[in-house]
Amino acid sequence: MRRSIGTTAVLAALAVTATACGGDDGGGDEGGSTVTFWDTSNETEAAVFEAVAKEFEDQHPDVTVEYVNVGFDDAQNRFKNAAGANEGPDVMRTEVAWVADFASLGYLYPLDDTAALENQEDFLPEAWASTQYEGQTYAVPQVTDTLALFYNRSLLAEAGIEVPETLDQIRQDAGALEEIGTTPLYVRGDDPYWFLPFLYGEGGDLVDADAQQVTIDSEAGVAAFEQMNDLVESGVAISDTTDGWENMMSAFAAGDVAMMVNGPWAIADAQAALGEDLGVAPVPGGAAQQGSPLGGWNYGVYSGTPDADASFEFVKYMSSAETQARITEELSLLPTRESVYAEPAVEANEMVQFFKPAVDVAHERPWIPQAQSLFEPLQHSIEAMLTGSASPEEAANNTGDAYRDLLEDWQ
Repeated sequence: MRRSIGTTAVLAALAVTATACGGDDGGGDEGGSTVTFWDTSNETEAAVFEAVAKEFEDQHPDVTVEYVNVGFDDAQNRFKNAAGANEGPDVMRTEVAWVADFASLGYLYPLDDTAALENQEDFLPEAWASTQYEGQTYAVPQVTDTLALFYNRSLLAEAGIEVPETLDQIRQDAGALEEIGTTPLYVRGDDPYWFLPFLYGEGGDLVDADAQQVTIDSEAGVAAFEQMNDLVESGVAISDTTDGWENMMSAFAAGDVAMMVNGPWAIADAQAALGEDLGVAPVPGGAAQQGSPLGGWNYGVYSGTPDADASFEFVKYMSSAETQARITEELSLLPTRESVYAEPAVEANEMVQFFKPAVDVAHERPWIPQAQSLFEPLQHSIEAMLTGSASPEEAANNTGDAYRDLLEDWQ
């Protein structure tokens, strides 16, 4: 989910060439292979992923890696457009919710019994679940994540309050934080992924995939919209329906807000801003529980790749325990291999050790082809509610109606 954190796409690099795309013969300039890798990581992460990807060439001198950083916001549609035109990249870093979508369209290579899958049993079961579609494996887990509460230790200490465990506790402590000149919380209104803790916290869900039922407009779903709306209307939280990522990170770094909900991908930036003042805790719970979504990223191989063997080897390298340990050490991202958590540097990483138990109990999203499509109508409803053109109940009902149109075979 990563949910409006991608950097701007390098448009020139997306003009795929004959040696880099699915429609060519796969030969490099010297008769070797070229693996085009579309990376959807954010600006802070991209330099590390590019360096790691290019080092694959040291181990495979007959393979050239063409690294392209693709902005997250339009990466899903960009891949589908490219793949549909027989010009997909050989390997793509795909959000976990995109795998079923791409696989259902025939755009991903089935990876069972290929070199891409090494030590398959080492992958966390939560991360592995997102790679499956209709009984086959279409991706390899890269990193996993969930959302948590980031807080400013100094501001909470100055206000004399504890780290909140519930949304009601944030409301109760709001006055103490306002007295020292800060707003308690930032709530992103421009990205529906950040709405999911409200929904899960009330015991709700977007849909019930097993029963093929829409559940967003249930009593719990309405309560989730009410929770979010009340925090913003009461002034306990700041929210924006545009530029939420930039505004949230700036407000948190400046101390304008004491807390925000974010994921492991934001640790490096948050630590750079706050240093030892950065604290991380579980997301505050709603009326039913503390609930946070299971997210993460996988590696997928384009079904039209002209050199599948080189692509498989690249994915095996990028998802190996050694590569994951390095990425975790440099970026504090959560590995998807159980063995990596036993590495000394990973065991010593405070943020990773917090997030791993949170991932173990995170709420899985529906692994259906329409999973990512569920976010667009939800976003429209959130914006309507936060701008005053829809009540929380209307927002829930409008989202439910849109889901039933999208999932026309469901109840």
